[in-house]
Amino acid sequence: MNKKNNAILYLLMFNMFITMAGIGIIIPVMPEYLGEFGAAGQVLGFLIAMFSFSQFIFAPLAGDLSDKHGRKKLIIFGLIISGLAQITFGLSTSLWMLFVSRFFSGLGAAFLVPPMMAFVADITTLEQRGRGMGLLGASMSLGFMIGPAIGGFLSTIFLTFPFFFAAGTALIAAVISSFALPNLPPNIPSGEIKKLKRENLFTQLKRSTQTSYFVMFIIMFVFSFGLANFQSTIALYVQAVYQYTPTQIAVIITVGGFVGVIAQTFVIERLFKLYGEMPVVLVNLVIAAFSMLGILFVHHFATILLVATVFFTATSLLRPAVNTLISKLAGEEQGFAAGMITAYMSLGNMIGPALAGTLFDIQPSYPYILGTIILSICFVITLVWSNRSKELLNQIKT
Repeated sequence: MNKKNNAILYLLMFNMFITMAGIGIIIPVMPEYLGEFGAAGQVLGFLIAMFSFSQFIFAPLAGDLSDKHGRKKLIIFGLIISGLAQITFGLSTSLWMLFVSRFFSGLGAAFLVPPMMAFVADITTLEQRGRGMGLLGASMSLGFMIGPAIGGFLSTIFLTFPFFFAAGTALIAAVISSFALPNLPPNIPSGEIKKLKRENLFTQLKRSTQTSYFVMFIIMFVFSFGLANFQSTIALYVQAVYQYTPTQIAVIITVGGFVGVIAQTFVIERLFKLYGEMPVVLVNLVIAAFSMLGILFVHHFATILLVATVFFTATSLLRPAVNTLISKLAGEEQGFAAGMITAYMSLGNMIGPALAGTLFDIQPSYPYILGTIILSICFVITLVWSNRSKELLNQIKT
């Protein structure tokens, strides 16, 4: 990429980091904050689901609109909505206000992620696509990883300060983007833009099943389900089985996330060049499945940390690999494809924790057994489809 496109990519990475850090920054203060409303874990679970539900509804619409009106307007709108939602969350005086605020936080994220992914596709060639998606994915993972640590530190000033800090950074990012991001037209012929029709969510979901890359959407849903499944229960599991402290749990999650960021930043492009995206997907589905099951067979902190890190790294490599493959296969429908990626990811993020929590109450090992089975089935489906993907990519290149 030239210097201009590199600068655009770095600004998109900054926006992605700000968005995801803003989501994670509230995690450390939520138990105490919800206590002020007389609420606890169940409400927290529904607040998480509300965010993912909103993102699931609006992400396809955002992708569709970015194809029609360009990426920049949607990104700025998403940053402003995210910032205002954080402010209202910190100023809430009743539970219903918290839910409304989280709904709008999800809407803001929905109007950010698909346009940014589509923007990366607009400014990269097929050969550069893997690097661009990998760096964007790394900034997403880094935001998730650093957000909670920042929130814990800022909460020492006063409890709701992390919310206002996240709001301020989002609004500053919106101002910077309004000046620094170019208003590039979507990479779609003008005649085709006029033909694009705004479709509702269910119509877009139906259309996604008819695309040549629908299997990749299924993979996105499955690994998002598995990741959310693992993340939502690992703290409960090690606390219940080994009586781990919050500090030990934080180390497990943070180290795993950090190694994943390093892999996305420095390893993923080399893997794509050496082996291609599909082998990366297949290998990491196997690694994710074995490490998910493996957590049941290790009993010391060091080995649990190792297995968890392997799982987080495998899933961190899966996201950019799947994103890149879909982007290459989507052709002129980059906004639609990016919106559907986010929709399927949000669907996994909704169902994964809910089902995992239910199974955990029955038997702590059940979420990991189910996750392993689902990832294994997904590997078989992907393996069968892999030859078809080669044919489609060869057609695009020629």
